[in-house]
Amino acid sequence: MWIMKRGIRLRKASYKKLWKLLIDKDMNKKMLADAAHISSSSLSKLAKGETVNVEILIKICNALNCEIGDIMELIEPEKM
Repeated sequence: MWIMKRGIRLRKASYKKLWKLLIDKDMNKKMLADAAHISSSSLSKLAKGETVNVEILIKICNALNCEIGDIMELIEPEKM
């Protein structure tokens, strides 16, 4: 599902980079939640590709010692 604003499809956040980084760091979601001090509901939103507060992303970056671009990217809407 794409976010629409004034009839224009906006780019969507993808957190695939986060899941790959967790694999590289040999971490699971529970370990991330504990290290970043975030709730399981925030992790669930990330897993579903839903919107989360930037504060959550910053906590994750601090816990993983990375930049936001290392855990997410914006995906262009599919061309119709």
